[in-house]
Amino acid sequence: MFKFPIKKTVSSSSYAKGYFNKLSEVSKKINYEKIEELANLILNHYLSNKNIFVCGNGGSASISNHFICDHLKGTSLNTNLLPKIISLSSNLEIITAIANDIKYDEIFSFQLSRLARQGDCLITISSSGNSENIINAIKWAKKNKLKTVSLNGFDGGRAKRISDISINVPCNNYGIVEDLHQSIMHILAQSIRMQNLQEKDFLKINF
Repeated sequence: MFKFPIKKTVSSSSYAKGYFNKLSEVSKKINYEKIEELANLILNHYLSNKNIFVCGNGGSASISNHFICDHLKGTSLNTNLLPKIISLSSNLEIITAIANDIKYDEIFSFQLSRLARQGDCLITISSSGNSENIINAIKWAKKNKLKTVSLNGFDGGRAKRISDISINVPCNNYGIVEDLHQSIMHILAQSIRMQNLQEKDFLKINF
């Protein structure tokens, strides 16, 4: 079931005003303690040389791929951090091969079965929290002793219920959920970096 606004709007400017008001309202409902918990988890994995896998479908796939850009490059600049982060949504060739030859619902769990090891972390991004390939990935990760994290929207879906850490964006508008998931990703990257900046590089910040 698609979650998009259905009420006719008068103009783009009035819609923008309502959209940004809603964005601000929903952002205040996010659990900041969960963001702190996730930031600590990510940092511990970076420091212990463990892998973090990220995945999502559609717009969430784009956030997963952006996750690598901001963490692999951004978080490592002027710090002693060496993030090992992999997007399971980035390789079109392997995704279509798994979908065609095995099952689309296994596109993420199959990759994990070849790449992940005990103690790694899986971060899933899903507005509904109910996509089968996301749920299968979380189940595989839990069975094989990976930490599981879900960024979700709406009511959180099954992903919220079965993940070790869940950060929910309580809104039924896909755009707002995705905007705030992207913001959370940026907050994690920037806050982790700023807490681990080398003192000699304080004046060289360009991020």
